[in-house]
Amino acid sequence: MDVLEHVTWPPEPIRTERLVLREPEARDRTTFIELLTSAQVHTYLGGPRLRAELERETPAVPQRWPGSFVVELDGTMIGHVLLRRATGHRRPAAAGKADLGYLFLPRAWGFGYAAEACAAALAWFDGVLPGEPVVLTTQSANVRSMHLAAKLGFTEVERFEAWEAEQWLGMRTPDRIVP
Repeated sequence: MDVLEHVTWPPEPIRTERLVLREPEARDRTTFIELLTSAQVHTYLGGPRLRAELERETPAVPQRWPGSFVVELDGTMIGHVLLRRATGHRRPAAAGKADLGYLFLPRAWGFGYAAEACAAALAWFDGVLPGEPVVLTTQSANVRSMHLAAKLGFTEVERFEAWEAEQWLGMRTPDRIVP
């Protein structure tokens, strides 16, 4: 059972100071493919996927399930934030908990959009599932992701080796939420 299985979906679009988080639409397909084929985006994620493969496999409306938010700036998709149950996770501390993931186009890096979007998605999550912890895993070499995790209130649970690199597992519990 997914952590968001019983949540009413989709919610009304979430508006922040600069962004809109909304359910994916058909117009987002090209940007999803761009995110998944970008060598820059996938530096710490095992490398990009092949464009031809994604063109065949990506549905007309990609990633459409509870917890999947397109991040939009001025009417254009710049990223994706995902909250889903950490199933099959390599670490027992993460199993069964909500897992935060995010991808942003390189042209959107360095402006605080990831922090703004992830904070908004986490606030939404706290509203629909109060008290639920959230985990985040990233390579410890990914300095930007490590900084974002700390800014969002995630604290280290453990480090471990996977995919030929040191991974960092953090957890955010309701009593450790950073405003």
